[in-house]
Amino acid sequence: MKAGDLRHRIDIEGRQSSQDQSTGETTFTWVKLWEDVPAAIEPVSVREFVAARAAQSEIAARITVRYREGLDASMRIVHNGKIYNPQGWLADKDSGLEYLTAPCSLGVNDGQ
Repeated sequence: MKAGDLRHRIDIEGRQSSQDQSTGETTFTWVKLWEDVPAAIEPVSVREFVAARAAQSEIAARITVRYREGLDASMRIVHNGKIYNPQGWLADKDSGLEYLTAPCSLGVNDGQ
């Protein structure tokens, strides 16, 4: 993967829970795990969109980043005020260690 392909900058956030000391209520917030990650954001093609809709999915984009440990589907991606929800992370087909691609839906993610 060429560096020029990764022209977008994204933040990857994870959900963190905390407990209110006085009420005992658990609250959840999003914290940045990685900032300014170089990425490629590609809208899905019309053909892919039609196939995804047939499967009751709402995949809107495909996001690719260089390989890194610890990414999972419970996280969310923020780019230019848009929130993307990865449905999982797929390793590259050759080495599995060069890049990861996530099919993503758009919208607010509550982390569940």
